[in-house]
Amino acid sequence: MSSGLPQDKLDALTKRFDSIEAAMSSGPAAEAFVRLSKEYAELEPVVRPIMAWRKLIDDLASAEELAAGPDAELAEMARAEIAELRPRIEAAEKNIRLLLLPRDAADEKSVILEVRAGTGGDEAALFAGDLLRMYQRYADIMGWRFSMMEESPGEAGGFKEVVANISGKGVYARLKFESGVHRVQRVPATEGSGRIHTSAATVAVLPEVEDIDIDIKPEDIRIDTMRSSGAGGQHVNTTDSAVRITHIPSGIVVTASQKSQHQNRATAMKVLQARLYETEREARDSARSESRKEQVGSGDRSERIRTYNFPQGRVTDHRINLTLYKLEKVIAGEALDELVDALITEHQAAQLAAMEGVN
Repeated sequence: MSSGLPQDKLDALTKRFDSIEAAMSSGPAAEAFVRLSKEYAELEPVVRPIMAWRKLIDDLASAEELAAGPDAELAEMARAEIAELRPRIEAAEKNIRLLLLPRDAADEKSVILEVRAGTGGDEAALFAGDLLRMYQRYADIMGWRFSMMEESPGEAGGFKEVVANISGKGVYARLKFESGVHRVQRVPATEGSGRIHTSAATVAVLPEVEDIDIDIKPEDIRIDTMRSSGAGGQHVNTTDSAVRITHIPSGIVVTASQKSQHQNRATAMKVLQARLYETEREARDSARSESRKEQVGSGDRSERIRTYNFPQGRVTDHRINLTLYKLEKVIAGEALDELVDALITEHQAAQLAAMEGVN
């Protein structure tokens, strides 16, 4: 039974896994043990399925041998086993192909989530608030930590702009396809005639980076302090605590205006690092391939990626032509996984098709 799987690569992975197991059991120094444990944890989810698949192949070979033998009863039992093994082997091979796909180096990272009101005035700001709560609830469901970093409230509620940090294992892998323009169609609470309005908000999901991921030279940034804007009256912050950081080479400007100037500097630098890191990633990916149809959405913020239609109770993701008639559950974060899973599946299928095309 020919699988088409790259046997040399499978052999190399299992051989390396075995050597790591042997090295760990030999009692290495603490530093070496930590390094080996990390590599072991990365390889195990790939190697275990390879081992299980190879056992199925061996079982199939044994069953085929019995099916061709002289004992009629054993041959009948073997044929039944063969019929059961073949689909299991096919499913195992498909899973291994997915596991062998090139991984995005940022997939395991936490993220910085930016949501901005787009066209639509007050209604766009309210929708931006809805989206923020959707991601916050989804983070709670996934067991991730959600924390606000910067916010600019809308005049009628919601947010003109809001930045949050979502930390946990594999956050970027789950949320990276959320970047883009989200459109809402609904009757605003202030609309007396019942006319449906269309508004939009922009979502950006940036992988959180460490200092070692991207180097920002002190001479490349300008840091300004300014007075934070407040709600008026006694709530106005009269100290110069707000921070604006300008990255001179790229022109990227980041502001933070919470109460602590020290915290604002740290927040602004974290957001700047994430934006520069994502800019470098986009430039690198674009250079690798001008046409990226195999990607599920390019992340271009001018794209309308999804529509939330309240009168019809539906959510449509335009990149994969998927419509769910469960808007309330999606906007509550409860059914967002259905969209996320579909986007990831489509992305993996496109990657597999691209790899098979190359091969």
